[in-house]
Amino acid sequence: MFSSSSSSGKKASPQQEMVQVDRSDSGSPFWRAPQKDAPLKKTTTRDSGKVVGAAYSHADMLKFDSLNLSNAGSRPRTPPPSSSALGRTTSNSTASPHIKGVTSPPFQNYMNFITSTNEDWAADDADDVYAYEDDGDDDFGLPSLSSMKRRSRRIAAQTEQGTSRGTATNTLTDATGRRYSDSADIAIERPASTYPMPKKTEGKILRPQYRDILRDPANALHLINHPSVPPNASQKEIDAVNSRITRINKFKKILQASTIPLNDLRALAWSGVPEEVRAMTWQLLLSYLPTSSERRVATLERKRKEYLDGVRQAFERAGGAPPPSTGKGGGGNRGLDEAIWHQISIDVPRTNPHIELYGYEATQRSLERILYVWAVRHPASGYVQGINDLVTPFWQVFLGTYITDPDIESGMDPGQLPRAVLDAVEADTFWCLTKLLDGIQDHYIVAQPGIQRQVAALRDLTQRIDAGLAKHLEEENVEFIQFSFRWMNCLLMREISVKNTIRMWDTYMAEEQGFSEFHLYVCAAFLVKWSDKLVKMDFQEIMMFLQSLPTREWTEKDIELLLSEAYIWQSLFKGSSAHLKGQPSSRANSLNFQL
Repeated sequence: MFSSSSSSGKKASPQQEMVQVDRSDSGSPFWRAPQKDAPLKKTTTRDSGKVVGAAYSHADMLKFDSLNLSNAGSRPRTPPPSSSALGRTTSNSTASPHIKGVTSPPFQNYMNFITSTNEDWAADDADDVYAYEDDGDDDFGLPSLSSMKRRSRRIAAQTEQGTSRGTATNTLTDATGRRYSDSADIAIERPASTYPMPKKTEGKILRPQYRDILRDPANALHLINHPSVPPNASQKEIDAVNSRITRINKFKKILQASTIPLNDLRALAWSGVPEEVRAMTWQLLLSYLPTSSERRVATLERKRKEYLDGVRQAFERAGGAPPPSTGKGGGGNRGLDEAIWHQISIDVPRTNPHIELYGYEATQRSLERILYVWAVRHPASGYVQGINDLVTPFWQVFLGTYITDPDIESGMDPGQLPRAVLDAVEADTFWCLTKLLDGIQDHYIVAQPGIQRQVAALRDLTQRIDAGLAKHLEEENVEFIQFSFRWMNCLLMREISVKNTIRMWDTYMAEEQGFSEFHLYVCAAFLVKWSDKLVKMDFQEIMMFLQSLPTREWTEKDIELLLSEAYIWQSLFKGSSAHLKGQPSSRANSLNFQL
């Protein structure tokens, strides 16, 4: 249960509530405070002991050429990539062409860099420096984008007139807007946040019946439009359409029952869930929704209200007096844990940067709230990098329920939807993410023992399945932790597209221990799939190959084949340590794969 807290004194507009913090102007309390009365440097070189910050976000790599950057709408637009920006991403040895005489900083190793930045949180008089009393905040106490821009313009005007009163930082700015600062905080160097513009002609609009779906997801079952048979279709295509219609009707029959039989639903979901019924099916399989239709509406209303109350308690200001901060240094009057929020605010903009949906402001602010509230409710683990990936399949599936076209990865800005819809999607995502992580929380506590255990089990399982591959990896001094840690931490989401991950999770949720046990066998099947190529590679080639696997063109059929192979390995080896040959008995007894 969330702890009580007094409510915010100021109500922001709905537009402000979903606005992401523009951190490029250092208006957030989570960055290093600028020194007062610090004149702008006139020298064109930097102290060799300081590091020029680099942009953390992968958004610079995006190509928005295919988007409609028309003049319609007032939302900020992503500028077209310039040659100077490309030059910076391809060479670290040349200075920015827009700042004469400025050269790249010397390379420093990681420990030296950490040493030079570990005091960045210690900001004195942060309340004075950031002038919170003048900020325009949203309902959760976060500064709005418009207030950040107003403050930026005010500081710029004061600097130009030579009347700055201690709010300007020692910075140089190039023609592209990137700021070079004396601050050792790398986040201060990031450019202003920019977001894509949706195309207006793609027909991805809100369902008129969205209020009924908000009340009870079962109401969406009546809105399903069965696929039609295309003209001049072959017999194979006609059979595929008829098979899909039959499958949808089987799910509808189960989901419309007064008491839903979960065993029947699991058996049907193992081989995939149609996107029209996926949201409700996932919520039932994760035990977020009750199986009784009579309790469903009240449960949804209660859980969504509990989450929204928790968000307000986590982010709002504590009346007139600043609450004690649980993090380090300044920013105390917002009551945030700055260490957690700082990492989340870095990771969210680089989550699925190649997908337009995750570049929108409303999407990023929603993910930030989900991850932060989960982190403060689970102090044993807190936020760990990789959890930001796990939240996206839920968010995408649940949002698609309210849209006429479930394929929402492009062409639709969630910020244009009613607030009630976004609140429901956010709350449902939070609770389902919580259910998932409850089963694998030892992956994210100190020392991550769950991941360590699964990596060791993967090594031993590979020896059983493909002894030649296991021997070759050992001869090349390839440690399984070097490549499979990410497979366990992110559940293969960095190797497989979001759409294919969603299909894979259909099966994971149908398995009783899908994320904690069955995933091991999926990783084993995934590794041995590349055996013929790996045994011909040396150490460097193996590591490069496994870090960038050729799965970009994978389809749902490839995922189903992978899942089928994993099921075979699970049937053969789960709990069967007797399959080990020539191993010490004590070793064999420990390898029962009951994770």
